[in-house]
Amino acid sequence: MNIDFLEVAALELDDAFAYYEYQQQNLGYRFTYEVWNTIERIKYYPKAWHSFSHNTRRCLVKNFPYGVIYQAKENNSILIVAIMNLHRKPSYWVDRLK
Repeated sequence: MNIDFLEVAALELDDAFAYYEYQQQNLGYRFTYEVWNTIERIKYYPKAWHSFSHNTRRCLVKNFPYGVIYQAKENNSILIVAIMNLHRKPSYWVDRLK
């Protein structure tokens, strides 16, 4: 199964890594590890999480206040739409799908 990121989602991951790494050494790496574990869960069970909006789902990242917003495509691929900070405005990423 292919995993693709919207460019802005990849930038969100990079920004969150930098933020956590600035807060404490190696915390950024722990965050990234948990995000990739989340993506692996999505990869193996793409329909396991509830619908978050039309054609998107959200899987929460363990130990961090983040969720991975994604679309499971019919061509057996996953599109990562956002690496969403749960303390942020909840629907800030919706315009990315237009």
